[in-house]
Amino acid sequence: MPSSYNPALVVLSIAVATLASYTALDLAGRIALLAGARQRRAWLAGGAAAMGVGIWSMHFIGMLAFSLPIPLGYDLKITGISLAIAFVVSYFALAVVTRRTLSRRRLFAGGVLMGFGIAGMHYTGMAAMRMEPGIQYRPALFAASLVIAIAASIAALWIAHTLRDSSLRRIIVKRIGAAAVMGLAITGMHYTGMAAADFVPGAICGAVQGANASVAAGENAQWLATTVILFTFAILLVTLLLSRFDARNTLLAGSVTTLNNQIVHLATYDTLTGLLNRSSLTERIGRAIDVSRARNRPFAILFMDLDGFKTINDSLGHAFGDEVLKAFAQQLLQCVRASDTVARLGGDEFVILAEDLASTQDAAHMADGLLARMREGIVAEGQPLQVMPSIGIALFPQDGDSVDALLKHADAAMYEAKREGRGIYRFFEARMNEAALRTLKIQRALHEGLGKSYFSLHFQPKFRGDTGEVAGAEALLRLNHPEFGELAPIDFIPIAERSGQIVQIGYWVVRETCRQIRRWQTAGLPPMKVAVNLSPRQLTQPELVATILDITKAEQVACRQLMFEITESVAMQDAPKTIATIHQFQKAGFEISIDDFGTGYSSLAYLQRFRVKQLKIDRFFTNGLDDNGHEGKAIVSAIIALAHSLEMDVVAEGVETESQYDKLKDMQCDEMQGFLLGRPLTADAFGALMHQQMRTTTGKSALLN
Repeated sequence: MPSSYNPALVVLSIAVATLASYTALDLAGRIALLAGARQRRAWLAGGAAAMGVGIWSMHFIGMLAFSLPIPLGYDLKITGISLAIAFVVSYFALAVVTRRTLSRRRLFAGGVLMGFGIAGMHYTGMAAMRMEPGIQYRPALFAASLVIAIAASIAALWIAHTLRDSSLRRIIVKRIGAAAVMGLAITGMHYTGMAAADFVPGAICGAVQGANASVAAGENAQWLATTVILFTFAILLVTLLLSRFDARNTLLAGSVTTLNNQIVHLATYDTLTGLLNRSSLTERIGRAIDVSRARNRPFAILFMDLDGFKTINDSLGHAFGDEVLKAFAQQLLQCVRASDTVARLGGDEFVILAEDLASTQDAAHMADGLLARMREGIVAEGQPLQVMPSIGIALFPQDGDSVDALLKHADAAMYEAKREGRGIYRFFEARMNEAALRTLKIQRALHEGLGKSYFSLHFQPKFRGDTGEVAGAEALLRLNHPEFGELAPIDFIPIAERSGQIVQIGYWVVRETCRQIRRWQTAGLPPMKVAVNLSPRQLTQPELVATILDITKAEQVACRQLMFEITESVAMQDAPKTIATIHQFQKAGFEISIDDFGTGYSSLAYLQRFRVKQLKIDRFFTNGLDDNGHEGKAIVSAIIALAHSLEMDVVAEGVETESQYDKLKDMQCDEMQGFLLGRPLTADAFGALMHQQMRTTTGKSALLN
C-alpha cells in the first residue's frame, strides 16, 4: 500500500527531537550538581517526564506526518503504553549519565537497554494503529532500526555524560551541537523503522473502528500535530527554565555557603600554613583554662621563634621564607599529639597548646622531641635546611591564670632561651619578666639613641706583626644609657638585629667613622684604615653599597680608608649572594675582611672566590696557641699559610699573652689585636696613641741621621 509524509511535520518532528535532546543534556548537568538524594530523585522523575514527553512527541508527530490511502487512528491505551515506555527510558538514561563515573561496560550495556527501549516505544506506537491484517516488517530495515537505536543511545549517553559539567567553556554551544546530532539520530531511527513497515493492500486501521477508545487522525492530523507540538514545546521550555532557575539558586546558595566557609576559615586559620591563627589560639587557651580548673590537670604553652629566620627571609627572599614556614609548620604537626593545638601567631612565631599533662615533665619531653625532630632538618623548595626554634614554656596554673599572662610568660622564656644559646628550651621563671622588661627598655633606647646621642665609637688598635706599629683600628659601637650606663655590644646588638634597627645604626657607625677619620687627618695624623663590622641584616639591604658610597662622598673620605668585616658564618649563609656583595664593595674601592675565620663552614672554593683583602683568625684559635700546644699552633699556622697563598693578609684577634704574640710573630702573622697590645680606646685616646707613635718614629729617624 503506497504511503507519503507531510514534509512540514517531518521537520517539526526533528525540531522536537533536538529540543528534547538539549533538555536531556541540560538536565544531566543540573542533576549532576545535586548532592541530596531526595532532591536528586525528584529531578530525575521530573526530568524523565519532560524528556519522555519530548521523545514520545517526536515519535507521535512522525506518525502523524505519515499517511496512507485509508483513514488512520491510534488506540489510546496502546499509545499511553508507548508514552510510559518513553518515561521509563528517559529516567534510565538520566540515571546513567548523571553517575560520577561511566565505564565502557556500563555505557555499552546502558546503550543497548536504552536502544531497545526506544525501539519498543516506536513499535508499540505503531501497534496502536491496530492494522488488520497486521503490519509486516522488512527484516533488514527492522534490524537497521534497532542498530540505529542502540548506536544513537550509546552516543547520546556518552555525549550527555561528557557535557554534564556546566563549567566547561562554551558549554551552551557544545550542547546545541550535540542536541542536533542526537535529534537527527533519534528521528533517523524512527523513519528507518517506518520504512521497515509494509502495509498490505486492502488493510484497514482497526483503531478507527474503535473511535470511542482511539484518536482519529486523517484530516485532523494537522490540528492534532499542532496541539502535541505546542504542548511538548511548552513542557520542554518550562523544564529548561526551571532547571536554569533552580541551578542559579543552587549556585547562589552554594556560593554564599562557600563564601561563608571561606570567611570562617580566614577568621580561624592562618592562610599561609593552614594552622590556627592567634584569635583561635586565644579562644582555645581560654577553654583550656576552664577545663583545667575543673579537672585540676595542668597544661603548657610552648612558645617558639625560629632562630635566624630573618636572615633567611632577607637573604633568600620572602617567597623562600614562606616555604620555610610552611615546611616547619608541617614538621611541627608531626611532633604533637592529636589532642594538642598548633598555631601560628604571625611572622616566625608558633605556639603549641599541650593540654591534659600528667606532670610538667611532659612539656619538657615534648620540647626535647620537637628539637630532636627539627635537627633532622626540613626541605623547602627541594633544598634541605636545618631550622631550629628557641622554645619558651609556661605552665598553667603556676605561670599565669589568664591567656595574656601565659602567652607573655612563655614569650619571656623563649627570649631567655635565645639569650642562652638558641635551639634550646627554657621554662618560665619570675626573673625572666625583669629580663623581658630590660629588653623592651633597650629596644626603646635603641630607637631614641641616634637622636639623643646615646651611641659612641671606641677604636681598638691593630698592630703590625713585624714592627709592632699601629696598622689601623676596628670601630666598636658603644651605647651609654642614662638608666643602664654603658652597655657592651653583646647586650644590645642582638636586640637591634632582631628588631631591624641595626640597619640605621650601622649607617650611623659608617658616617661617624668617616667623620672621625677626617678629624684625625685635620689633626695632622697620617691616613688611617678603620674596619667596620657589617651585620647579617645590613647585608640584605639592596642599596647597602650605594648608601655607604653616598656617606663617604658626603664626608669626603676616601673609600680605601674603610674596610668592612663580614663574619664567616654570615658569609656562608648565602655564599653566591655574599660574593656579589663583596664584588660591589671592591668595585667601589672598599676592602673586605672575613671575621671570625674558622668558626663557620667555609669551603676553599668559596674562600678563593671571595677574594677578600684580609682574614681574621677567631680568638678561639688564638687561645689555642697556649691551651692546645702543638695542635693549636699547627691550625693557626695552616690558616696563615692558606691566606698568604691566596694573597690575603691575616689578623689574629684576642692576643692576650706574650707567648701568643711571640708564636704569631714567628708564624709571620700580618697584624694582631688584643688586650695585650691595646684595649679599645676613645677617639681622642686613639689619636693620642697615633701622635705618640709619630713622635717615636720621628725620634728614631733623627737618631739614625
